Amino acid sequence: MSSLKKAIITLCMLFTLAVPMTSVLAEDSTDQSNDTAATKVDASVELPKMQVILDKIKGQVSSVTDETQLAQLNDMAVELGENASTLSQNLVPQSQQIDAQLAVLGPAPEAGSGVKETSDVTSKRRHLLAQKSRLDDQVKQANALQNGASVLSSQILNYRRDRLKNQVSLNTGSIVAAKFWQPLYNNPVDGPKIIAFARDLEQSVQLSFSPGYRFGTAMWFVAAVLVMAIGRRYMEEFLAWVSINKLSEGRLRRSFLACAIVMTTLLAITLCCNFLALAFARHPDVADDVRDLVSSLGIQSLLAGLIAGLGRAFLSTRRPSWRLPVINDELAKALKPFPIVIATLVFIFQGLEAFNRAIETSVNTTIFGNGLTAILIGLLCLMMVIRTRRIRRKLEINGHEVERSRIAGLVDIAMILTGITILICLVIGYVGLARYLSYEVIWIGILLSTFYFLNALAIDGCQVLFSTNSGPGKLVTRSLNLNEKTLLQLGSLFSGLLKSALIIMLILLLMNGTISSSSPGEILSRIIDFFAGRGLEKLNLIPSHIVMALVTLIAGIYVLRSVRNWLDNDFLPQTSMDAGMRVSVVTLFSNIGFVLVLLMTLSAIGVQWNKLAWIVSALSVGIGFGLQEIVKNFISGLILLTERPVKVGDLVTISGIEGDIRRINVRATEILLTDKSTVIVPNSQFISQNVRNATMGNAQGVVTIPLTFPLDIDPVQVKEILLGAFNDNEKILDNPAPSVSFKDLSAQGILLSVTGNVNSQRLISSTRSELLFEVLVRLRAADVELSSPQTMVIEQKVLEPVQPVDQQ
Repeated sequence: MSSLKKAIITLCMLFTLAVPMTSVLAEDSTDQSNDTAATKVDASVELPKMQVILDKIKGQVSSVTDETQLAQLNDMAVELGENASTLSQNLVPQSQQIDAQLAVLGPAPEAGSGVKETSDVTSKRRHLLAQKSRLDDQVKQANALQNGASVLSSQILNYRRDRLKNQVSLNTGSIVAAKFWQPLYNNPVDGPKIIAFARDLEQSVQLSFSPGYRFGTAMWFVAAVLVMAIGRRYMEEFLAWVSINKLSEGRLRRSFLACAIVMTTLLAITLCCNFLALAFARHPDVADDVRDLVSSLGIQSLLAGLIAGLGRAFLSTRRPSWRLPVINDELAKALKPFPIVIATLVFIFQGLEAFNRAIETSVNTTIFGNGLTAILIGLLCLMMVIRTRRIRRKLEINGHEVERSRIAGLVDIAMILTGITILICLVIGYVGLARYLSYEVIWIGILLSTFYFLNALAIDGCQVLFSTNSGPGKLVTRSLNLNEKTLLQLGSLFSGLLKSALIIMLILLLMNGTISSSSPGEILSRIIDFFAGRGLEKLNLIPSHIVMALVTLIAGIYVLRSVRNWLDNDFLPQTSMDAGMRVSVVTLFSNIGFVLVLLMTLSAIGVQWNKLAWIVSALSVGIGFGLQEIVKNFISGLILLTERPVKVGDLVTISGIEGDIRRINVRATEILLTDKSTVIVPNSQFISQNVRNATMGNAQGVVTIPLTFPLDIDPVQVKEILLGAFNDNEKILDNPAPSVSFKDLSAQGILLSVTGNVNSQRLISSTRSELLFEVLVRLRAADVELSSPQTMVIEQKVLEPVQPVDQQ
């Protein structure tokens, strides 16, 4: 610790030098160059001192174990970086002055130019160039010190965070043990700190009612009460009037009012807490620890207000008909106190953690606070489920119909499991894990609830904005000269984009944010780090990475299916694409999206591709032979989807199989036969074999019936009979008209062929059957017979044996 004290003393000396140095540099910026050279602080002396201090701080970090000492070292690193930045900024004007002097002297004359300059000018230029080079080196060194101090501060913060995680992740003792409750009755370490802080609070209250501050305190207190009691209510009433009288009829009114309830509640609670903070902590003599606690509570009021607002919007007990989720009124009234209770608990316990940080309590007190938080939140989860099920059972007994959704059942199960897990962790001694689960279940609830309301507002808003019956839709139609179909396409497109953006933000916040994040900036920094790929620097198969991979896989598949359903059901049907092209687009999107989800899952689990190169090299031969057919069919499938020689809905014949193409998958194509059975054909056969596509380029079908008649018929009469049968059939087209062709004249008879066209290839078989029935009936009615096939029968006659004549 002695070396740490020396480093602190040295840094303090440096700070005392930095202030006059800064003032001197500022004053000298307007003097003449010859005067400034004498009054400048020598940076070549100060920079090595800063480097020594930075090295000492680095040496102390690895050996210090106390949180207070780590905080001191972090403050020293921050201050050192600020002083290095100040020194660098003050060296820049000196470099600019030297540049100006060099510009006055001009460049050195070139050899052989015949221009000579005096030795004084040459010496002056050489001296200025040397000063310029030295200043540039000092600026670089100061910037390097600033960067080094910033990196060291980040490392110290990460080290402190890791140490805290390690402490809370260890088994710290069960809550049923006496050690856990010891801070309540025997706390010699933190007791004096708490008493001192209580005195500071008492002093802050006294200062707020001191002469000159009493009226202001009373006014801020009255403002807080008015905002919470009257301002919130009238603001909600005004927004309800706006939704009824200014918005179009439909779901947009309900979703807008729900979001308005959330925002007004959030704004009212935040303003109320900040007004109270101004009332009791605005005096300049208020202690710093009290001011820090009040500032932290002001930030936590945002979270508490959001929880209360989301709960009020979900339940909507004042306006049941405007409630977005399907919840029974009795159940909503029974759950009404829980959002306020959860918001209050979060506010209190987050404030308790801020209090522990402000007075730097011991680990035992911190663990006690975390355990108390986990106990209450875990019991609250179980109480909510028990209360909900009791109300539902009561309603069912009374004969009321209670609607239960699958999502509500999943939420109940998740809360039961979470509450039980929290209590088990507390009993076996893992207080840190219980506290983490407690805050995570609230954080997930906040994100899912916010996503629910924003998603409803986005979809309903797009439906109204791009509707031909609404004012905004009519304005867009007139301004852009769009038809109704294009307007619906824009509505589907924008709603899909907004929903996708909300899903992506939900996933990123679930993966990178927590309820105990210090600020939105920290969450944003984590999201940027996620996109920057810093999680892929090493191959670490640890439980958190596995959980992250599972979340990524499930969320990616959900997003992929949602977008695919949106394309298949909402967007593409409103375009001019045919059914086969739409299926091809959806299939290509699904294949590419699945590959991307798989890559994201492997990235989330920590797979680094250059470390798998030797595995791929060793297995490349076996994979090549084993996946040869699969790869061939996969490539063939891509060719079918892009070149489209056959598409979904075509009537094809391949290898003696005829049917409609039902689906083109990655490996094979499904063909639906007339008997409703399905034949699966590998995609490569469509590329390598002859394929008959009956519907490609020609939607019509041709029905041809060849008939053989005896030689003694009247061909003109038979022709009229055949054409009459074809013309009278509804499925035969009038253009081109049916025709009869004289095909052959032989000893077997006259061969006539009658031909007609139908609208589709799929009508050929049924139409041919109908015409055969009709032709046969009409020929028999006209006594016209069909030629019978001639057969040759060869009979072998068996001769009886001749009886021998007796010779007598």
